[in-house]
Amino acid sequence: MSDTSEWDTIDETWDLCLYVAGQTAKSVTAFANLKKVCEEHLNGKYTIQVIDLLVNPQLARGDQIVAIPTLVRKLPEPIRKIIGDLSDTERVLVGLQLRPAKSQAE
Repeated sequence: MSDTSEWDTIDETWDLCLYVAGQTAKSVTAFANLKKVCEEHLNGKYTIQVIDLLVNPQLARGDQIVAIPTLVRKLPEPIRKIIGDLSDTERVLVGLQLRPAKSQAE
C-alpha cells in the first residue's frame, strides 16, 4: 500500500491553532510534533498559529479551550480538537481526519 493519501492532491490550506500556556516542555513538544505531522502529511499546505494563553487568556473562550496544549483545526471544516502533546502520531492523524480510524478487527 502506498504511503500517499488522497490529501496529497488537496489544494485547500489547513488552518491550525495550537493553544499553549508559555514555553513549557509539553507546549514545545506539542509544537514540534505538530510541525512534523504537517510536514509529512500536508505538503506545506498548512498554517499554524500558536496562541499563548498566558499572554492572551481571553482567546481561550472563542474556541472553548479547557485544557492545554490543545490543537484546533479550523479549516477544512468541521472544526476538530486534539488535546495533549500530540506525541501519538496515529491519534493526531485520525483526529485531524488525515487518516481513517482503524477498525477494532485490525
